[in-house]
Amino acid sequence: MSTPAAPNSRVLIVAFQGWSDAGDATTEVLQHLAGLLDAEVLHEISAEGYVDFQVHRPKVLFDETGKRMLEWPDTRLFGPVQRPGASSDSSAAHRVADGETVRRIDGSPVRDLFLLAGVEPARDWQNFADEIVELADVWAIDLVIILGSMFSDAPHTRPIVTTVTSEYEARRDASGAVRSTYEGPAGISTVIDLALAEAGIETISLWAQVPHYVHSTPSPKASLALLDKLEELLDIVIPRGDLLVQANEWEANINRIADADEDMSRYIRRLEESRDEELAAETTGDAIALEFEKFLKGGPRFARDIEVPQSGSERAAAHEPQAEHEPQADPDPRADAEPRLDSPDSDSSKDGDGNGAPDAPRS
Repeated sequence: MSTPAAPNSRVLIVAFQGWSDAGDATTEVLQHLAGLLDAEVLHEISAEGYVDFQVHRPKVLFDETGKRMLEWPDTRLFGPVQRPGASSDSSAAHRVADGETVRRIDGSPVRDLFLLAGVEPARDWQNFADEIVELADVWAIDLVIILGSMFSDAPHTRPIVTTVTSEYEARRDASGAVRSTYEGPAGISTVIDLALAEAGIETISLWAQVPHYVHSTPSPKASLALLDKLEELLDIVIPRGDLLVQANEWEANINRIADADEDMSRYIRRLEESRDEELAAETTGDAIALEFEKFLKGGPRFARDIEVPQSGSERAAAHEPQAEHEPQADPDPRADAEPRLDSPDSDSSKDGDGNGAPDAPRS
């Protein structure tokens, strides 16, 4: 059992669309948290110079006056309302009254949680990481939690595996994390993690494994696993909203498809047997690292990926089947969408890949 972060810590949770967002798991977590918190945009890192606009295109929108405007895929920092004399809006107050907000164990609302949402930059990663380090310093952030999700040979019928790593010994002792021993290709999350560590800002990396054979759809079960671990790490209570229903529908729909496909059913049974054997043998960090290396190399895959209809969720309509995943493949044309944190009503889909760092024991 991990020891949570200090109650008065200012915590920043970070997630990026792209290589480290398999099954939309991490950005859905930020989207969910944003809907629960009374937060505003505190800062924007311009996409200009960082983002490839042919991959993540700006969107044309109408503002409240009917004027056409462009919304760029900027990286946005969200945090508690900072305007002098400003109070929570009525909807935020209503959420607090109903308990539909992030709370501490004693029932008090969390007021020191920050969110950073963006897309993985295409260039100039070091300068981008430096900007995030500066943000963490300006806003006196005590702890940064970097979220990631990767595709792996994981059966959808078993609990989602999460891993926790940290460069800081004290954080490892407190949270049960380990120090990553991974070597190989990395994503922006790892670059930021190491830049923050170099600046003396404590970090934790939290990753989830997503079944690769349903990677054309969102994975609410993986998002739930990340939220479960965040609760444990921060000693807070996070309402789940519709995520539990969505996760049950997701698993049931995959089961129905597998029941009608003998080859797929046989393949999933092999994954289940393998996962059960790993659990029985108390899987080590080396085994998780091996899983990640298989993912990077485009390891063993089922003959085809499937798209699972998401009953009761309009988001699935935006997700088209995609080609066999390889980290070096051409960008997914669905990746035009910018971060959705500031526009919760938008229906944008994201390209899902993986990132390099997890090799901790399963939680």
